[in-house]
Formats: sequence, C-alpha cells, structure tokens
Amino acid sequence: MFAPAPFLLTSSGCGRHYCAVNDAALPPADPSPADAPSVYAKFDTELHVRPDDIDMYQHVHSSRYMDYVLAARFDQMERCYQMPMAEFQKRGYGWFMAATQMNFKRPLGLGDRFVVRTWIEKFTLIGVKVQFQILRQPDQQLSCDGWFDYVMISIETARAVRLPADIRAKYEI
Repeated sequence: MFAPAPFLLTSSGCGRHYCAVNDAALPPADPSPADAPSVYAKFDTELHVRPDDIDMYQHVHSSRYMDYVLAARFDQMERCYQMPMAEFQKRGYGWFMAATQMNFKRPLGLGDRFVVRTWIEKFTLIGVKVQFQILRQPDQQLSCDGWFDYVMISIETARAVRLPADIRAKYEI
C-alpha cells in the first residue's frame, strides 16, 4: 500500500499532479552504523536582504526565508560537500522538499546581513532532514530556525529513489 507521505510531483500527459511514494518498491535499508554521528558538520553562508525581499510590513516576507535556506544549501553543496546540484542532475537525481517547519523569531529588514547555518540532522533511506538557523549579523540574533525534509528523486520518473551510498558518504561529514 502507498505511504501517506511524502508526496511527489510527477509528470503525465495532462500536466503535473501528486503521486504517493510506494515504500514497498524500495530496497531494504542497510543497518546504520552504531557510531554514526547524530549531528553532522554545520556550514555557514552569509547573505543580505535585497529590496525585493521586503513585504508591505517593511520586513522580509516569510516566503523569502525558504529562498535563503535554498540559496545557502546550493552554495554549501558545492563549496563544503564538493558535490554541486549540477552533479546530482548529471546522475539523473533531484531533491524534492517533502516537508518543512519554520519558526520565525525576529524580523530581518532592508540591508540586513545574516548567516544561514545548515546541517544534516539525519539520513533516511530516501533523503535527509536538514536543520537550519538564520542569524542576523553582526549580533548573531536568531531570526528564524527550523528544518526541511528532502527526498531524492529520479529526474526521469519523478519518483523517490534510495540515496546512493557514495552520495551519503560525501554528505556524512
């Protein structure tokens, strides 16, 4: 039977629609090593608020925080993990955001500089849970924190695939 989540976008002749992941079709998971860290390396990317990020309340619109985390992850995939998004695409893989939680603490305003700190909290058979913090500079005040659950998909089928061992090894730092 299909699992209730995560749901993935798939292509069909009549446009885009949601399709449940069939966990039974995935190979069994390898047992996790007992010495696997519970938190992996944390990486920082510094960004700044742009004029088009500001909403009618004169602070950063909530949707932009997702953009900031995504921009930081793309930077960190290349700079820190040495595996940019283009390499995933060459191998026929992509990442789908299955779920997110964002906790807004303090607003960011026009011209503010901030650091997006991200780290992998855990691996799953088909993806990762990434934690994040957005820290206003220079005072290091927490502006937003939360997590994203990402699922690896085959670009060809738009279905979840098992996380390859070599990719997991690159990201287990």
